[in-house]
Amino acid sequence: MKKNIFCFVFIFLFFSQIAISQVAEDPEIKKMISEVKAQNLEITVQKLVTFGTRHTLSDTKSKTKGIGAAQQWVKSEFEKYALESDGRLTSTIDYFTVKADGKRIKVDSQLGNVMATLKGTDPTDNRVLIISGHLDSRVSDVMNVKSDAPGANDDGSGVAAVMELAKIMSKRSFPVTIIFVAVTGEEQGLYGARHLAEFAKESNWNIIAMLNNDMIGNSLSSGTNLRDNTQVRIFSESIPYLETEDEAKMRKATNRENDSASRLLARYIKTITEQYIDQLTVKLVYRNDRFLRGGDHTPFSQNGFPAVRFCEMNENFDHQHQDLRTENNVKFGDLPEFMDFDYLRKNTCANLAVLANLAWSPKAPVNLGIEVKNLSNSSILIWNSPEDKPQFGYQILMRETSSSQWEKTFFVKDTKAEIPYSKDNCLFAVQTVDALGHASLPVFPIPIR
Repeated sequence: MKKNIFCFVFIFLFFSQIAISQVAEDPEIKKMISEVKAQNLEITVQKLVTFGTRHTLSDTKSKTKGIGAAQQWVKSEFEKYALESDGRLTSTIDYFTVKADGKRIKVDSQLGNVMATLKGTDPTDNRVLIISGHLDSRVSDVMNVKSDAPGANDDGSGVAAVMELAKIMSKRSFPVTIIFVAVTGEEQGLYGARHLAEFAKESNWNIIAMLNNDMIGNSLSSGTNLRDNTQVRIFSESIPYLETEDEAKMRKATNRENDSASRLLARYIKTITEQYIDQLTVKLVYRNDRFLRGGDHTPFSQNGFPAVRFCEMNENFDHQHQDLRTENNVKFGDLPEFMDFDYLRKNTCANLAVLANLAWSPKAPVNLGIEVKNLSNSSILIWNSPEDKPQFGYQILMRETSSSQWEKTFFVKDTKAEIPYSKDNCLFAVQTVDALGHASLPVFPIPIR
């Protein structure tokens, strides 16, 4: 009996300092989500299709056809949004030259990324968020610059999402900077994304999250005819491309193969999406991209930034990288008629919820460690407040080693906490939270003795 009383007192003392976190929803984020309309997304996709082909190497002189006309139109839309941003949103076409590679770039070519930058309002906060879709399109032959390549879903869907969020979010102010970009050159070898990622690295941008949206508007798979508009895939790398020898040693010592910065971001996306978006579940796919394939998030990962790919649950290969044609009563080609615009709306809303939460979130904890000097069946975590400023509180995330997603969340006010779970059996992370529930990206602890 005495033993049972002791156990009860022990557990009570733990939880007198630690509370199970209650989920909070920001009404302003819910309002922004309600402003995302399937009809608006469809209008944008239909407009992108009118440019005929948006092949990276297509016409840059015409005002109505080709990649050049598409770039100018996207920029003109960004400029319209800027009128309601109180001067915070600016846009440009970032031109750059790509040398002939003997493969998909036959001659030296000028490419351009269409960018809208929503400047952060806090001069002391240098965090940057990037959301992208790729503007270029293709047909069966990746070098065919003449045939119509509608690119409705691949990747008009991603560009439409980027533009819709730029329009909605630019009416609000955020302490951090958000960059909305329609990159070019994806189908030829991720050239636009690589240019931007390398520039960001050279310029020491503090990119805390890069969200690549590539094919997020189709819900019907080819071959199986499965329809699923209730799930979206998030791809994230495991072992970072840029990993020093010391970082590799620490990863192995702490069994961090499943907790890279990109994977922590992917889990954050799952948590926020399923909190804010009805009838949409995030499927965490534990690989950088589809099998032996790639996307515009990859150059960002390769340059050391947390980056993930949003992609529809089911790809329809009859409407991806196909010449426009009909064979055996089957219509091929990436046309708007084969898209699910309400599904695109939900995926766009997921991006919005994640971006807004991150943009309004406090900075992440620093110097996070887990004590290992004593053997114990509990775990002690210690960290510092970001910039040594008082914070509303912190969330300690916990899961068993076999789990793909966080299973428990504990709210604490202090910068030290003892959790009644063993570090031998569980993994932990900590994030800073404000009074409205905006949470920073989680930080993974390192051992301290």
